[in-house]
Amino acid sequence: MILPRRMKHIELTVLSRDADAVIEYLGRWGVMHFSAEREGIPPADGSVHALEEAVHTHIKETIEKIRAGAVWLGVELPEEPEEDSVLPGENEENLADRICGVISVLREKELKESGEKKKVEETLNEARAFANLSAPFSDLDQLSYLTLRVGRLDPGRQEELRERLGDRAVIVSLGQGGDGGAGDRVLAAASRKGRFALDSELKKTSFTPIAVPEGYQGVPGELLSGLEERLRKAKDDLEEIGREKGLMQKELGPSLKKLAASYLMACAVEELKVKLIATRNVYILSGWAPKDEIVSIVADLERITGGRTAVRTYNPDEMEGVKEGREKVPVSLRHGAFVKGFEGVVFSYGAPLYGTVDPTPFVAFFFTVLFGIMFGDVGQGFVLFFAGLLAGRKNLRAFSGLRKYASPLVAVGISSMLMGLLNGAVFTNEELLVGPTRALTGFLFGKPVDRVLTLMPLAEKGGSVQKLFFFFGFTIGVGVILNSIGLIVNIINHWFMKKYEEALFAKTGFAGLFLFWYAVSIAVRCLLGGRFEWFDLAGLIVPAVCIFFGPAIWRFIARERPVLHQGLMVFIMEGFVEILETASTYISNTVSFLRVGAFALSHAVLSYIVFRFSEAIAGLGPAGGSAALLIMIFGNTVIIVLEGMIVAIQVVRLQYYEFFSKFFTETGVAFAPFRFRKGANE
Repeated sequence: MILPRRMKHIELTVLSRDADAVIEYLGRWGVMHFSAEREGIPPADGSVHALEEAVHTHIKETIEKIRAGAVWLGVELPEEPEEDSVLPGENEENLADRICGVISVLREKELKESGEKKKVEETLNEARAFANLSAPFSDLDQLSYLTLRVGRLDPGRQEELRERLGDRAVIVSLGQGGDGGAGDRVLAAASRKGRFALDSELKKTSFTPIAVPEGYQGVPGELLSGLEERLRKAKDDLEEIGREKGLMQKELGPSLKKLAASYLMACAVEELKVKLIATRNVYILSGWAPKDEIVSIVADLERITGGRTAVRTYNPDEMEGVKEGREKVPVSLRHGAFVKGFEGVVFSYGAPLYGTVDPTPFVAFFFTVLFGIMFGDVGQGFVLFFAGLLAGRKNLRAFSGLRKYASPLVAVGISSMLMGLLNGAVFTNEELLVGPTRALTGFLFGKPVDRVLTLMPLAEKGGSVQKLFFFFGFTIGVGVILNSIGLIVNIINHWFMKKYEEALFAKTGFAGLFLFWYAVSIAVRCLLGGRFEWFDLAGLIVPAVCIFFGPAIWRFIARERPVLHQGLMVFIMEGFVEILETASTYISNTVSFLRVGAFALSHAVLSYIVFRFSEAIAGLGPAGGSAALLIMIFGNTVIIVLEGMIVAIQVVRLQYYEFFSKFFTETGVAFAPFRFRKGANE
């Protein structure tokens, strides 16, 4: 399509009970670009928005709980809703609470056991440090940072003591006492600064100290063995928790992902509802939609809400905001797979204005042609072509970052292969295609040649400076065509926008186009053996005069007074500057396309060097073949990656400065519909 899709402003009035369903439909299918223009719409009900804010806060808190549980389990959550996601209801709410509760219990258990393990390890390390100390055990309390208490405690109260002391002390069961006590002997260990809290809690739980034999040296072996046993138990408990965690990841991972996607959708819905005009009973949604989709949108909304949706549509010229310039109509482009891949080149410069010519098809064609001219090689082009095919496959994650470049890679790969057939290069090899090229040219033209196009003027076979000049002339011709299309697009755009002065008398209008074409015709005639004629003066002067006097001529035609609204001297200075700028711009924009030939020549030279160098290395002995192969692989890799990037940058530069500059005097607004899945295609 040469023009963007026609748009309509649509206003939906829906009941509060239907608002979620309507927004879910709009977000799932991405058909409505919400508008900031709300003229004539009643003010919002603050209490409704306060309620929506509360719901939004609850949803965000639920998402954070789900995310925290998923991070702990090692589950990767989606960043946006899935295609089959639905808004969460009561079942999803209960499921989220249950899953997050189960995860929280196990996580707390892991934290507790990890803390216990750390405490036991620290205590054991300190106890071992004093194990061989030749001092009475009763004196250790005075010599170390440990406070040790050994005694009896009712097994039923040992867990109570652990909970009350928390991380301030370690309680280790020492097993059954010699007098028949059933596991009532314990060892309590704390830091020196925590001994008072330890003694206080021990007293509250009826702890009975055991006398350590007088003169006992070092740390009792029972203490060390007890600590080691407790450490082993803590490690076993953590391993068991790890196994439970792995099972939980497998069992709950899919549910967590589904819940996260569902609540992300709900979050997007609530974020939009907070911004909408609303009362207790209705919501008003206003924005832009493609005209050709209005009927299906209305039919779907009628089905979803049971006919409870009021719809009003307006043409762009009926909107006060558009007529007064406060709002721009969003631009939606519809292209096939090939052209769509080049939309990024256009929108990186700016969105075209609504109602103007869509330049994307021209960009796609000339980008492909110019890249192929500068990067002609069958083998290297095939690499780009194959990379484009792989990037287009959705199941290959390694190429997912190149997915939006899939069709451009395929296109420039094909054009590079075609150019490679003309200059006879396959991975820089100049000999592989000589036979087929001679047979084909002999059959078609009766005179076989090694290659159709020879860019290297110093090559041993077929080199010619004259052919090289013809090639550079061809690239200039491509520049003339691209510049001309840019001028024609600008004329059409200004005519559609009823800016007739710019369409007729501007340097990028009809007068500038006529001047450019006539100057090119004179140059071509002189190159073909003709000469400059007297009538050529008229052909150059008439459009130049129109450009010089254009503002005054238009003000006279439009009956605007005064004709020279800024005075004679300002008018003359502006006219001369405009003529000089016109001449310099057209010359520079045309000559700039010599870079196409220059980069094609540099590509040929670099390929020639790689091929000849590898050919020379191959004749140096048994190892020469392997070395030559490595040189070919390395050389082609450098050319494909480095020179491929340089050529792409140069093509984009030509599009920006020589093509877009002709008509992109004002940018529009890209059609950005509300949708849940940002990466989804329109």
